[in-house]
Amino acid sequence: MPIQNSPYNAFATLLSSSGHPVSPAELHGLLLGRSCAGAGFEVDGWLVDATELLEGEPQDNVRNALIGLQEMVKGELTSDDMTVVLLLPSDDAPLAERAAALGQWCQGFLAGFGLNSRDSSSLSVEATEVLQDLAAIAQVQDALEESDDGEGDYMEVMEYLRVAPLLLFTETNKTVAPAAKPSLH
Repeated sequence: MPIQNSPYNAFATLLSSSGHPVSPAELHGLLLGRSCAGAGFEVDGWLVDATELLEGEPQDNVRNALIGLQEMVKGELTSDDMTVVLLLPSDDAPLAERAAALGQWCQGFLAGFGLNSRDSSSLSVEATEVLQDLAAIAQVQDALEESDDGEGDYMEVMEYLRVAPLLLFTETNKTVAPAAKPSLH
């Protein structure tokens, strides 16, 4: 039985009780995708994108949770450790549920990245491959079976998804950095 007070379950309960039938994984993916595409960390832009996914204006409690989630992601992407924690069901949830959430996370990430990407033609081959991998992962969510091999595959994919946003964030932000260099002395 899943841990009842996990961050994922708490967010899922908040969203569903507020009339937003959206997966926390997809919402977190959307936020990371838009952040990695160079959208920055302005609250208003994030709330506009989130409101579209939520299909309605969030109540204050959901709005505050969205702002908190953005602050968490900003901290993860801009800290020295650059460690991303994915908002997914806990490890004791059924593998099928966790795999579906991985797929939803990837769909959200790709949507957020696509909505906010300035110029995807300037991405490196490696970054383009990461986006293709995310698209493939979004499609294979039913392929994992409840077994030791399935658990291993899930863990490998999850670890990859913890690193993929960092590569994209670093790449899209380094293209901005040269413009700022001339002001440095």
